[in-house]
Amino acid sequence: MDYDAENLMGRVRARDADAFEALYDAYHRLVYGVAYRVLGDAAGAEDVTQAVFLKVWSAPELFRGGNVPAWLVRIARNRALDVVRSRSSHAETELPEALPETETIEDVAFARLDAGKVRLALAELPDDQRTPIELGFFGGITHEEIARRTGIPLGTIKTRIRSGLRKLRSALDGAVTV
Repeated sequence: MDYDAENLMGRVRARDADAFEALYDAYHRLVYGVAYRVLGDAAGAEDVTQAVFLKVWSAPELFRGGNVPAWLVRIARNRALDVVRSRSSHAETELPEALPETETIEDVAFARLDAGKVRLALAELPDDQRTPIELGFFGGITHEEIARRTGIPLGTIKTRIRSGLRKLRSALDGAVTV
């Protein structure tokens, strides 16, 4: 699937509208799902999905190779976080002090993205690891905010996320062929 997606991206770079449509058909639900998990509302998730694919069409050169679904997820997550921050600043509520930390383990786990397999792997994690991963990755909040909300020390949160991401990577390594 990744090979086909990379092939489609090459055709999108050449302004092939059919390839763009095929890419959209293959991944719009994934992009929408990520946006919905971050934003929590359907209209906002639809807007983010549209913005992501508009960006793909208008600037396909931003994709420099690799895993197309993971690249789309990263764009969707970043755009959804921008919307959250924008909403927060308009509502005059406190913004997080820092963005969620990017970890190498996270990059490896989500670079091999297949939404169904990720959901199954996440479901297998213990609650104390799954919850902070979901809050951080899908909820778009910082490790510090997770610690504050849960009352668990920051170091413990980071350790649980790191351990959970390692388990995810192992589960996905066994489930995904590269």
